Amino acid sequence: MSGNGDGEKRFVYLDHSATTPVDPRVAEVVSRVMVQNWGNPSSRYAKGGEAKVVLDEARHEIAGLLGAEPDTLFFTSGGTEADNLALFGVMYQARERGRDHLVVSKIEHSAILHTAEELERAGFDVTYLGVGTDGIVDPSELKKAVKSTTALVSVMHVNNEIGMVQPIMELAEIAHDAGALMHTDGVQSFGKLPLNVQDLGVDLTSISSHKIYGPKGIGALYMRKGVEIHPRAFGGHQEQGIRTGTENMPGIAGFAEAVRICRNEMDEDARKIGELRDKLHTDLVNVCGGDVTLNGSEENRIYLNLNLRFGGVEGESLLLALDLDGIAVSTGSACSTGSTKPSHVLTAIGLSEKEAHESLRLTLGRSNDAEQIEYVAERIGYHVKRLRDMAF
Repeated sequence: MSGNGDGEKRFVYLDHSATTPVDPRVAEVVSRVMVQNWGNPSSRYAKGGEAKVVLDEARHEIAGLLGAEPDTLFFTSGGTEADNLALFGVMYQARERGRDHLVVSKIEHSAILHTAEELERAGFDVTYLGVGTDGIVDPSELKKAVKSTTALVSVMHVNNEIGMVQPIMELAEIAHDAGALMHTDGVQSFGKLPLNVQDLGVDLTSISSHKIYGPKGIGALYMRKGVEIHPRAFGGHQEQGIRTGTENMPGIAGFAEAVRICRNEMDEDARKIGELRDKLHTDLVNVCGGDVTLNGSEENRIYLNLNLRFGGVEGESLLLALDLDGIAVSTGSACSTGSTKPSHVLTAIGLSEKEAHESLRLTLGRSNDAEQIEYVAERIGYHVKRLRDMAF
């Protein structure tokens, strides 16, 4: 069943938390700006002015979906750079004021965790918050962790592996009561769930284009007015000196078009994709003959995410078998591919190394339909039975 009957191999993409295919409407904008609006937006002549208009309109569009003012949005090369800029920038600035303590959760993306580790090596004080078996950060644990030297708390809005939506508003209140700033990595939620920086009460937020059907290589950091950070790059005056270098105009324009589409289609995407996700979950439980466990809580989970443990089946073996069937899934974060270690997210919620290695992440998107879901469930059911039989 790996083909469609006419010799063409079937392909089903279920790894939308790793990246998304570029929407054709976005690709048209990227191409047009690359060819027509190629001027440097910092130049004073007409061609540069044309590019500056595109830049300003894009900043306004993207900031609007965040509930932010355009001049609080700073373009970066993606979510990783935005995360790095937020943590390094705030912590080095805050150390001048005697605050050198950073709090992050144990289930953050590697862009946060590796930055925190680097800050520790530079002499900063870092606390790593645990989570419960539901994958949620307990605000009471943050209350215990903050202290007079806390400069920044960073907890992601939606986890990239198990899809848990974190109580950012409550966490931000606790951070502010301690005199600290609040950063949230919004890469997995922006354009999919409401992410209003005013409502959440956050001071900094990282977002990315390629998770919402936009081009790779472009993201942004929201930074509330009044927040001061040390820049990490030095050069010209672009992005108010916070992130210098000539702006990636095709990427920025494509990002803005992806945001415009999300603004118009977010609710319908959530309904359609959520229904397909629920169908896939039900079908897999039915066809796999038991011992299929949802990792994390069923509640507070973004509508596109399923992270499942198939007892007695090595997740990597299942992934490779599905790849031969034209089905793309993940065993964890794309940024952890190549590592033999179990997912730090799954072990943080209490899974053993063996249980973590028995897990798959399936994340749905706009291109999926019911026929694909039935195909995926059938193939996973087949391979789970086959691999379990081989193990005994």
